[in-house]
Amino acid sequence: MGRGEQGVLLVEPYKSEILPHWRFATPDIAQASSQAIYAMFLDYLAQNDFVGADMARKFIQMGYTRARRYANHKGGKKYDGAVPADKKGQSGAHGRDTLPQQPQDSEAAQIKAESAQIFKKVWDDCRANADYQRLRKQHQARYEHDDQYADIPNDWLVEDKPKTDSSKQ
Repeated sequence: MGRGEQGVLLVEPYKSEILPHWRFATPDIAQASSQAIYAMFLDYLAQNDFVGADMARKFIQMGYTRARRYANHKGGKKYDGAVPADKKGQSGAHGRDTLPQQPQDSEAAQIKAESAQIFKKVWDDCRANADYQRLRKQHQARYEHDDQYADIPNDWLVEDKPKTDSSKQ
């Protein structure tokens, strides 16, 4: 399952399905993007597809974090200099200096902050979704072998949930 946004650009076919909808340049674009991805999230849940739903959730989370980064740092560049060759694909400063943040009262920062808030609300909706929480627990119990889920009764781990029309939710 990964943590946070981990693996969001690696898992197919979900990356190819979701990525074209992922945009956050302005609040209007962020609204359309977050709603399109949230609709996909609900469709994946209706299909009992936890991996797809979690990937959609990750893209929504990434919409929030990237919009926040652009609100904080002009051009979205947080660190000074290139990522060291042996650290490519890993997050973190890796010894690089953090660039100064742009003033939060600038128009560009306010636009990106508003875009971030749009994604944040949808991200919160994803995490609060009862079907998502149920499928997440099932996934963790099945694949992560975490002792905290050992007491979940087997009849609770339902293989097939009846399909629902996500447009009515």
